[in-house]
Amino acid sequence: MAKTPWKLHPDRALPAEPTQRTIAREIYESVAALPIVSMHGHIDAGFIRRNDAFGDPAELFIIPDHYLVRMLVSQGYRHEDLGVRPLDGDSSYETDHRLIWRRFCENWKLFRGTPTRYWMEHELALVFGITDEPSAATADAIYDQLSAALATPEYRIRSLFDRFNIEILSTTDAPDSDLAEHAALAAEGWGERVVPTFRPDGIFYPDRAGWRAAVRALAARNGSDITDYASFLVAVQERRLAFVAAGARATDHGHLTADTTPLSAADAQRIFAQALVGPVDAATGEAFAANMLFESARMSVEDGLVMQLHPGVQRDHSDAIATAFGPDNGFDIPLPVDYTRGLQPLLNAFGLDPRFRIILFTIDETVYSRELAPIAGAYPSVRLGAPWWFLDSPGGMARFRELVTETAGFYNTSGFVDDTRAFASIPARHDLARRIDAGYLAGLVAEHRLTLDEATETAVDLAYTLPLTAYARRDTAAAGAAATIPAPGERAAL
Repeated sequence: MAKTPWKLHPDRALPAEPTQRTIAREIYESVAALPIVSMHGHIDAGFIRRNDAFGDPAELFIIPDHYLVRMLVSQGYRHEDLGVRPLDGDSSYETDHRLIWRRFCENWKLFRGTPTRYWMEHELALVFGITDEPSAATADAIYDQLSAALATPEYRIRSLFDRFNIEILSTTDAPDSDLAEHAALAAEGWGERVVPTFRPDGIFYPDRAGWRAAVRALAARNGSDITDYASFLVAVQERRLAFVAAGARATDHGHLTADTTPLSAADAQRIFAQALVGPVDAATGEAFAANMLFESARMSVEDGLVMQLHPGVQRDHSDAIATAFGPDNGFDIPLPVDYTRGLQPLLNAFGLDPRFRIILFTIDETVYSRELAPIAGAYPSVRLGAPWWFLDSPGGMARFRELVTETAGFYNTSGFVDDTRAFASIPARHDLARRIDAGYLAGLVAEHRLTLDEATETAVDLAYTLPLTAYARRDTAAAGAAATIPAPGERAAL
């Protein structure tokens, strides 16, 4: 008897209740083919400019994917077993990428019920045309099929960029980035498709290793000296303007807390001067970083960049893993965050200014209805970012809509962001978000709280128009005049 080919169900992730599923299917079909607006991600601009190949299946799907790796590590594998190279270059890490792929396929069941399973199914079946479900028996055949596809021009990043219907993609870039790759892309006509994002965390925390080097790099990039706090602020402002000139729409801040308490100029100068010559403690570093969030908001009012804040992650929870494999590899774990008191200084100063826009993210679900929805439902400058990181899952997205909508509505949210380095997963992530939103809206239609026309219009806005308008650089000269919402498929002049 012939084996039935592996095939994804067309109604996957839609509601199970029949009436609601029928409505959700119709809503989803209205947004399934919309262009992708990817305004918060970590794809390397140079990778796109060079139109690099993705390598082999292990290099594309496994080694760089922290979701996938940490699941296998939780079941007893070592990072080295999965091809992750230690900082010391120890040759004991696995270099047989076919074997790494086999280990993943043999453990396919570990991903049941996770968003990784959904993304991988979408990528394998719909992007690469794989017809066998991963398993020990199919691992080698899938590896060979993927390898053959990855060797063709159709699976280079620029070809997939077009195939995925990505309208605009934002990268994330350090302050001292020369932005040369973005300039080269712009010269090729990609300047409205790939844009930078200013990520200054490395220069905002003076207690962290590498801070002085990061400040020196900023000074070198600007071609000016940074000798005190005042010249530091000038350097940050200058670099932001360079990003604006390169097409940036936003800044991105991954702080530990949401504290935005400003310092006096004298206190900020004292901390800065101390950090230039020696170590400062963590509490002092946190105070300076909070002050710099406040200063970043002030600068956003002046240059129009949208501010993104996603606090609440304890980076490198495992000292051993972080030491062996470097920063941001040692199991990042969520923390609770106080947004109400933390953001009050910033919002008191800038929250009602029509030139200011801040998008708030969280991985602390307890604050959705208690803090974030009431804040976004009151301050015109605030939008709520999509469920992020551990919450960009079917359940996490559904809970977000349930907990936020009644207070903040749909139009105080920013639309979906994929927040990924895994380029091939971008359409899968956006597809899942569109399906979950279709299901939520279908429930409102079934309960006669929305008409089908209203639900469909809302679904289009959530998938396409809201991220474009939320991330439109603020028109400071017009004092925040309302942004024009483009029709689907129409390239926005952000």
